[in-house]
Formats: sequence, structure tokens, C-alpha cells
Amino acid sequence: MVGSFGVATTSTKSKIAKLWARLAELQDDVERINELLSVEAAATQLSIGRTTMYALIKTGAITSVRIGRLRRIPAEALTAYTTRLIAE
Repeated sequence: MVGSFGVATTSTKSKIAKLWARLAELQDDVERINELLSVEAAATQLSIGRTTMYALIKTGAITSVRIGRLRRIPAEALTAYTTRLIAE
């Protein structure tokens, strides 16, 4: 609540801080959802060809999702793949 002189109280400030934190979390979720790449874009990110990318998808080395007739690669799948390569 706002005090008698228009100054926010401590409880109001903490509620506002919590709302800002939640907003940041939601924005991160939206960004993750929006990070679906086409096979061609994912191949470009890894500096490999489209055929090689399809081979990696077929073997299960890189996860993909189908949206209707389209195949998309979550950006997280590329990160996981490169992390596994570095660990080997």
C-alpha cells in the first residue's frame, strides 16, 4: 500500500520485487519457446551441412520436434549436443 505521503510501504516494495522476478522468469520461458530452429538454421549454427544434420536427427544425437509437416530443432538440443561432444 502507499503511505499517507505517497511512499510505498515495505510490503508493497517486496510484492513489486516478486512480481518483477516472476516477469523475468516468464520472459525466459517465452524466449525458450521461441528458440526453435529450422534444420537448415541449426546446421548453420553447427557449421555442418543439412544432410549431416538430418543424419544426426535420425540417429537421435540431436532431438527435434515436428510441428505439422515442419521439423524444428530446439536451441537447447544444439547446446546439449555440443556439450556431449566436448565431454567426449
